[in-house]
Amino acid sequence: MHQSFFISDPHFGHSNILNFKDDQGNLVRPGFSCIEEHDTLIIDNINAVVRPQDTLYILGDIAMNRKYICVLDRIITKKRVLIRGNHDIFKLKDYTPYFKDIRAYKIYPKHGIICSHIPIHTYQLQGRWKLNIHGHMHHNN
Repeated sequence: MHQSFFISDPHFGHSNILNFKDDQGNLVRPGFSCIEEHDTLIIDNINAVVRPQDTLYILGDIAMNRKYICVLDRIITKKRVLIRGNHDIFKLKDYTPYFKDIRAYKIYPKHGIICSHIPIHTYQLQGRWKLNIHGHMHHNN
């Protein structure tokens, strides 16, 4: 049976993300000696759960540098969908080899769900959507 999975903000190759802190001063992504270790753990965790027949939705912010987009080839499913984020600024041709679909958002009307990178304000969801699956938030605010 085919399943869908959602992740967001992997920030492959973005070494400065290892220094991001939450409001209490704690590292948001602690315990990594380098960005390659960070990227490998994310990919290994995806591959431990997502099977080749599954669809993986990445809700934005793939990589800060286009040369790191290629790490997506290490993910076992080729059924990848990109919901573009604010850091997905490169030309479409840079992303198309790695995704079966690229879009601004994904709607599941039957379930009342909208998937986006940046969260949709609760007021805007009322009467339209039951749930917004999103990324963009690097820690709880």
